[in-house]
Amino acid sequence: MKKLTKSANDKMISGVLGGVAEYFDVDSTFVRLAYVLFSILGSGSPFLVYILLAIIIPDAE
Repeated sequence: MKKLTKSANDKMISGVLGGVAEYFDVDSTFVRLAYVLFSILGSGSPFLVYILLAIIIPDAE
């Protein structure tokens, strides 16, 4: 069973987006580009969501 964890290998800040990419088995570049586009469009508060995910998602073992 897959678990969503922060990436230990593919991280730029805290590994959240790298972990999401590993969980969905996609390239982390696509996840990061989607995050940037989501941030530019201004829907919701992407920075707050990222910080919350960095706190909530456990580190990879």
